[in-house]
Amino acid sequence: MATTAVVPNPLREGMRMRKTPDPCAIVIFGASGDLTARKLVPALFSLDRGGMLPPTVAVIGCAKTPYSHEKFREAMAAAIHKYSPETVEDAAVTDFLRHFYYLTDNFSDVKAYKQLTDLLEKLDKEGVAQGNRLFYMATPPSQFPVIVSHLNSAGLAKPKDPGKTWTRIVVEKPFGRDLTSARQLNSAVLSVFSEDQVYRIDHYLGKETVQNLLVLRFANGIFEPIWNRRYIDHVEITVAEDIGIEGRGGYYEEAGLLRDMIQNHVMSVLSLVAMEPPASFEATQVRDEKAKVLRAIRPFDLDRLSEFAVRGQYLQGWVKGQSVPAYRAEPKVSPTSTTETYAALKFSVDNWRWAGVPFYVRSGKRLAKHISEIVIEFRRVPHMVFGKTWRDSVEPNIMSVRIQPNEGISVKFNAKFPATTMQIRPVKMEFRYADSFGVEAPGAYETLLLDCMLGDQTLFTREDAVEMAWELLTPLLERWQQDGAGGLAFYEAGTWGPAEADALLARDGRHWHRL
Repeated sequence: MATTAVVPNPLREGMRMRKTPDPCAIVIFGASGDLTARKLVPALFSLDRGGMLPPTVAVIGCAKTPYSHEKFREAMAAAIHKYSPETVEDAAVTDFLRHFYYLTDNFSDVKAYKQLTDLLEKLDKEGVAQGNRLFYMATPPSQFPVIVSHLNSAGLAKPKDPGKTWTRIVVEKPFGRDLTSARQLNSAVLSVFSEDQVYRIDHYLGKETVQNLLVLRFANGIFEPIWNRRYIDHVEITVAEDIGIEGRGGYYEEAGLLRDMIQNHVMSVLSLVAMEPPASFEATQVRDEKAKVLRAIRPFDLDRLSEFAVRGQYLQGWVKGQSVPAYRAEPKVSPTSTTETYAALKFSVDNWRWAGVPFYVRSGKRLAKHISEIVIEFRRVPHMVFGKTWRDSVEPNIMSVRIQPNEGISVKFNAKFPATTMQIRPVKMEFRYADSFGVEAPGAYETLLLDCMLGDQTLFTREDAVEMAWELLTPLLERWQQDGAGGLAFYEAGTWGPAEADALLARDGRHWHRL
């Protein structure tokens, strides 16, 4: 049974109804990198086509690659044609790129920031940026303190005309690699910028279905009252990828799955599932409630770690009909590596709403399919009136929130099968964005970049949330490092992970749901 939207408005209508951002200059450090070409510039182009950019906006790329303004525009034009989800005309792209500029920039060179200051002043005098500046850190985290320090020395970190203009900085993940480094990074950024200027971006929170989770919970009287321990048995969060490390062996050996996916994406989603209703959908109040969830999560008992955590690494296997190598056979990976490419964890949220409800999370590389989904399993009815035959065979009700691909929500409930005898079968009611609204959901970076320009921090990670997530996971990382190969489970590429992850739930009389 498919749902149909009552009012057939396009998804973008809500964005168009929002306040138009102020004219500004967007300065992208690391602009010759993959993120700018694949995500940032195509997202800005989509916003422009939708009439959601300011009346005037300039984009200044800064990187070591020796581009001229024209070469940068040509590279970005090619990126738009390649990565934009829609067919675009050359004239529209050329017009969009008129206010794109480029500075060949060694991030540690004081002269580069003088050139940047001069260009920004020129754009202000021309009425293009009007004193508003958004600095985007599309660089490795090691460059953040250097850039922040030079922006401060150049006088670019504070608003040009406080109260009338604004200055903001966007920081890409990873936000550190453990608790100590996260605190150092936050300290470096916040020594120059105030917290209300800092936008720690996690693109996962920009996904339409993740945001719709809040609407599902807090705008529906049929769901809000049952979102608690009285009615929910457990929660599963899965972020699965069928790809491997894609030639990033050096990076992945240093990072691992827990740092790469769970500390940011998964913990953010968990906090949205578990948070209390905020008084209003306002940035400070939403982020306060998310932080309370992280504060309530029970630390891992390291003496009983196997009851709460599984780490795995993929072996040679088959994905989409093709043979793929083991992780240890990937380029730039140690043949004796103990880096995890899979992790499954059991969290307990020690508060009134969730006491006794386990949150099982899992994420991994080279799994059976590419999918991100939240599964809510509700408790069984207290008494089955249809007789002993159905007491244990009737399936529990399930709500599935699909984040990607094919974004949507499904609810599984039980119904009588047409027959002369009592036969109960599970059925599904499904909602899909593309079917119900007739348009694709806007990209995550479209939403988040627009929020940056509008000054809306609701979907961005706050300093305390970053550090609390690391406070939970750093002891686990340190223990796994100490254990080395001990406790490392293996799984064939193309499967759903190691058997130990199934045992994690089986110990509680549960199982991972089929996605």
